Amino acid sequence: MNNQEKLLRKLPGVDRILEQIQGEQEYSNTPKSVLVDAIRFVIEKKRSDILQVRTSDNFDIDPLLSEVRQKIAQIMKPNLRRTINATGVVVHTNLGRSLLAREAIEQVIEIASNYSNLEFDIEKGRRGLRYSAVEDILCEISGAESGMVVNNNAAAVLLCLETMAKGKEVIVSRGELVEIGGSFRIPDVMARSGCILKEVGTTNRTHPKDYEEAISEKTGLLLKVHTSNYTITGFTADVSLPEMVTIGKNHNLPVMEDLGSGTFIDFSRYGLTREPTVQDSVHAGMDIVTFSGDKLLGGPQAGIIVGKKEIIEKIRK
Repeated sequence: MNNQEKLLRKLPGVDRILEQIQGEQEYSNTPKSVLVDAIRFVIEKKRSDILQVRTSDNFDIDPLLSEVRQKIAQIMKPNLRRTINATGVVVHTNLGRSLLAREAIEQVIEIASNYSNLEFDIEKGRRGLRYSAVEDILCEISGAESGMVVNNNAAAVLLCLETMAKGKEVIVSRGELVEIGGSFRIPDVMARSGCILKEVGTTNRTHPKDYEEAISEKTGLLLKVHTSNYTITGFTADVSLPEMVTIGKNHNLPVMEDLGSGTFIDFSRYGLTREPTVQDSVHAGMDIVTFSGDKLLGGPQAGIIVGKKEIIEKIRK
């Protein structure tokens, strides 16, 4: 028997270390699977060190227990932790996006730690709709007829496209075929929804006649996408919201806008670059408007849909 084999035989078994660890009060509520994984990791590391001649022949139980405790602490440590944002980008998508207001956090704790009327109509004493808690607020702020919330804006866009134009052509300007990140590309979402992408205009210039000439019996929807993460400057032209709405009405076609970040506030009043607001889109006559809840709006990750009540009801189903 060579020296490596002798050292390998000295390694304590999992059961022996597990018995020691489970006897410590600190780990009385720690899942056994976590303890076993930590022990196996440490033993396997020691075994690897032996085979690569990187260790002594000292295999006292105490040093091993110390390493196991460190590994358990590492496994049990929450994956998400507080960071310092020194990037210069206030709403940073990689660092948690917008920070929740203290009042919002307190309300989340209050409601999430107790039973609530999430799907219960207290006044009528019977089951209610979970959308009712937020729909009235969305309608009041935006001026829309109806509203709903889904997981994220990509889901909102996909649901709307599938509901309104599945199997039909959706007309969109070439300059608005955006990629937001996280694999969110308008052409990909369009394909996943079962719609057929119909590009019009050019990257830098699109005119009302481009939409008019592209409309056929195959058309199901006119789509406008706000290019929230880049701008095209110089020799440019695009179609305004009122112009889009007029074209849609003239051809009896629904018109939808994906605002991306989305905001209810005109930031130019505070010396910042103006972003189009949800109210702008609704007041212009857009049938459906989608936007995120977790960026400029400053809430949790969500996709928000507002617009015509008849269409929203179809999307809910």
